[in-house]
Amino acid sequence: MAFPFKTKSTPKSSLFLRRVVHTPSDLDPGRTLLIRLGIVLLLFGLLIGLLWLDREGLKDHSDGHMSFVDVVYFTMVTVTTVGYGDIVPVTPRARMIDALVVTPVRIFIWIIFLGTAYQLALRKFTEVFRMAKLQSNLDQHVVVCGFGHTGYSAVKELLAKGTNPEHIVVIDPRDDRVRTAVELGIVALKGDATQEGLLQHAAFLSQAKAVIIASGRDDTNALILLTVRNLNSRCRVIVSAKEEENVKLFRQGGAQTIISPATYGGYMLAAAVDQQYLADYLEDFLTAGGQVNIVERAVEGVDVGKTAKDLQPDVLLRVYRQGSILSPWEFQDGQRLEAGDVMLLFRPVQDEKPES
Repeated sequence: MAFPFKTKSTPKSSLFLRRVVHTPSDLDPGRTLLIRLGIVLLLFGLLIGLLWLDREGLKDHSDGHMSFVDVVYFTMVTVTTVGYGDIVPVTPRARMIDALVVTPVRIFIWIIFLGTAYQLALRKFTEVFRMAKLQSNLDQHVVVCGFGHTGYSAVKELLAKGTNPEHIVVIDPRDDRVRTAVELGIVALKGDATQEGLLQHAAFLSQAKAVIIASGRDDTNALILLTVRNLNSRCRVIVSAKEEENVKLFRQGGAQTIISPATYGGYMLAAAVDQQYLADYLEDFLTAGGQVNIVERAVEGVDVGKTAKDLQPDVLLRVYRQGSILSPWEFQDGQRLEAGDVMLLFRPVQDEKPES
């Protein structure tokens, strides 16, 4: 499917690990190893040069003569703490160089070796364990792809409405955004949400209840949408659209709900021109901090046959029935709820039960 999206260019971000699990580091292991090896060789070279300049302060017990090979040998066995004792510093200056220069370099090189071993080996085993622990807790969770202004607002509202932070997984390629997500106490993955492996194995998409796609670019949102639908055809997908003409394409791609923040913002701005309180009222029931909420609920067995009046104190706003929409006025004329109906109810906040 072709996606003729209108987008703005943004800088390309690299992928690397942040918090709980997954994604490769910003430098691949091979490149990291080469850089650290270069640092170690540079330090060895500096020490060899320094000890060669002060070779008169060293004594070789085998032949009494210090050659360049002897200096290289002494540097290697000293830094690696082997220390056979056949070459030793004999002057105060040589001993000060060994104490104040060679010893700190030795410690630094060992730190590099240990850090490399941890990064290339131990951390992989640690991340596998943490990944398994994370996935054992993920079921019917919400995956948020993109943690810009839109994704951040969505997550804050989910938390305010009682969603367990452990049931939200955020994916974003930017380190600052991932760090912000971690500060909210939710699981955060630094990486590219268009990657199938990241969504399937790290975000555990097959068990997700819903996916919110808000990367900030319509073309990226489309790639994420197609990847999500390829991995999970059942979960609910909500997409943020920057351009209104892309809404139809997202719908064709399998998104159940497409929200255009700019368009809805325009509606609110226009409504505020002649209506002073309407914007405040809409914000009231859309957010967790308001006095009332609009709740969507399927008709249960005890509801079948009820009228709008029977639902009090809830106020019936709309009923969806087999593809058609029934207004509350139609229920004033004797309409009754049927099995399979989905209701929109106007409900006081104190009656609202938080989502676990």
